[in-house]
Amino acid sequence: MAEATAYEEQRRRQVEANKRKLEELQLHHLSAAVREAAATAKPSPVKKRKARVPLGAADAVMEPLRRSGRVANLPDKPVYREEVPAFARRIRRTYGSARKDLANRVYATDEARSYTISKAEDLLQELDSRFPIFIKPMTQSHVTGGFWLGLPNDFCRKHLPKRDETITLVDEDDNESDTLYLAMKKGLSAGWRGFAIQHKLVDGDCLVFQLIERTKFKVYIIRASSYYESED
Repeated sequence: MAEATAYEEQRRRQVEANKRKLEELQLHHLSAAVREAAATAKPSPVKKRKARVPLGAADAVMEPLRRSGRVANLPDKPVYREEVPAFARRIRRTYGSARKDLANRVYATDEARSYTISKAEDLLQELDSRFPIFIKPMTQSHVTGGFWLGLPNDFCRKHLPKRDETITLVDEDDNESDTLYLAMKKGLSAGWRGFAIQHKLVDGDCLVFQLIERTKFKVYIIRASSYYESED
C-alpha cells in the first residue's frame, strides 16, 4: 500500500508540473486558435479528374463522325491521278527516231503561206458542202515540238463530241490514223504527232478537214513546197 501511495503521489506531482509548463508556453491557447480557424475556414474546391481511357479504347467506342449530305458520297481521300480512257491508251504514239530535229526547223515564207491558204480555199469550194469543213494552216507548233493541233472553237461546239473521243483522220489515199480529241481543250493530242510525221507536214502547209462522219475527218493536204514548184 505504501508503494502504491508513493507512485500516485509522484504521478500527481508530474501532471501538475506538466500543466505549469503548458501554461508557461501557452500551448493550450494556440491549439484552441487552430481549431477555431479550421472550423471557420471554407473548404477548398476539389478538382474532378477525368477518368483516363486506355490507349486504343477510344477508337473502339467512338461513333463515326457525321458528314453532311453534300460530301457523304465523296471519297475519303482526294484522287489526283488523271485516268486515261481505254480508247486513248490504244492510240499509237510515235517517239524515238521519228522525232524531228528542232534545230533544223524550216519556216515558210509569207508568200508560200498565202499560196497554200488560197489553194485550200479553192479546194473548199469544190468539196461537197453537205459535210462541215474548215481550213487549218500549219505552224511550227503543229508539226514540230509539242505536236498539238487546236481546232476552231465554233466548229468544235457545233459538230464534235462533248467528251474526249477517238477521231479518225483519213488521208487522200484512204489511209486511216486514230487521234485523241480532247473536248475541253478542243484539239487533237495523241495520234496527231504520228499523222504529222507520217505525212511529212511542215510549217506553211495547209490542211482541209472535212467531217464525213461523226468522228471521222477526210484530210486534204496543200503543201508549201507546191508554191516553190509553181515558181520554177
